[in-house]
Amino acid sequence: MASYFSHLECSVPCGAPAYDARTTQHLCTCGAPLLARYDMDAARAWSRDSLASREPSMWRYRELMPLFEAEAPVTLGEGWTPLPHAKRLGAAVGLSQLYIKDESLNPTNSFKARGLSAAVTRAHHLGAKVLSIPTAGNAGNAMAAYAALAGITAKVFMPKDVKTPFIRECELYGADVTLVDGLITDAGRIAAETGKPLGWYDVSTLKEPYRIEGKKTMGYELAEQFNWVLPDWIIYPTGGGTGMVGMWKAFAEMSALGWIDPVKRPKMVTVQAAGCAPIIKAYDEGAERSVLWPDAHTAADGLRVPKAIGDFLVLRAVRESGGGAVAVTDADMIACMREIGRLEGVSAAPEGGAALHAIKVLIAQGRIQPHETVVLFNTGGALKYLDVLA
Repeated sequence: MASYFSHLECSVPCGAPAYDARTTQHLCTCGAPLLARYDMDAARAWSRDSLASREPSMWRYRELMPLFEAEAPVTLGEGWTPLPHAKRLGAAVGLSQLYIKDESLNPTNSFKARGLSAAVTRAHHLGAKVLSIPTAGNAGNAMAAYAALAGITAKVFMPKDVKTPFIRECELYGADVTLVDGLITDAGRIAAETGKPLGWYDVSTLKEPYRIEGKKTMGYELAEQFNWVLPDWIIYPTGGGTGMVGMWKAFAEMSALGWIDPVKRPKMVTVQAAGCAPIIKAYDEGAERSVLWPDAHTAADGLRVPKAIGDFLVLRAVRESGGGAVAVTDADMIACMREIGRLEGVSAAPEGGAALHAIKVLIAQGRIQPHETVVLFNTGGALKYLDVLA
């Protein structure tokens, strides 16, 4: 298959020249995340009809993934997750076209598999020997699994109060786990201080360019599963925000390819925990970036991110789409976990429960209309969170 992967560029942009994607790159010299870019003029020769016979994984879109020709992905079959029409749940909340994008069925039980498959793939082809990641849980599990598959040493840094299943799963894949006093931001600082002098390859959220590329495939899949007509709303639990940024990038790429309507976009809604809602606060205040959230706490480990490096990219997607931002209490998200399970038989993490409660809020506000197509992202499964249901 052809590869249209060409270079990296600053996400701001700051005026820095293009970066060579065949060498190791992390952040722009200005400190902003880098984004993968493709030869879109050449890519227009790629027809979406070619997808019909391809494998049911995220690498079905490999022409616009960070692979050069003759390179193979590090893959466990991630992606192409179900999009069931949630009829019973929809009837309960007053929507006729409610769908659940169920990312819990990815390898390692969450959407993190997508980003880490792409990141580990690129790190592997760049010759990385040791990978390092700060994580609240699922990202560490995914990195450890893909590093094991690639034969690369994995170093995982987690807050010491992380749920035990996350620790044990990292160890299952042979990763070296370090527990840190504090939050994921503290884990990130210690990981960097430890690994940088030793030349470890950092796969932190948005501190390398390729996790976005894995996450963007959620946008490609939605378009393909909806026969190339995008939904009206996407309700997305947001910690680091890579998935939101990735999908917004995917919609722009598909528009450039001529695969979707060049104008119509879903309204993107970012959902955070009431105990850690820096992006919600920035959205409400009209700010372009968030500030560090004090005393971050929530039962949803994936939402306990007090400051995201790519917050401005999330806010950009929400505002450009005419979407919104909703904060959800732990009690509400856990109640909605149970509701998703009881009505649809879907194993939902607290983050998925938070997305359902956000939908209820937007319906009550009169923003979501009964006939509109709404996609609830369930970003992970309930099995690692069974303690919150006790």
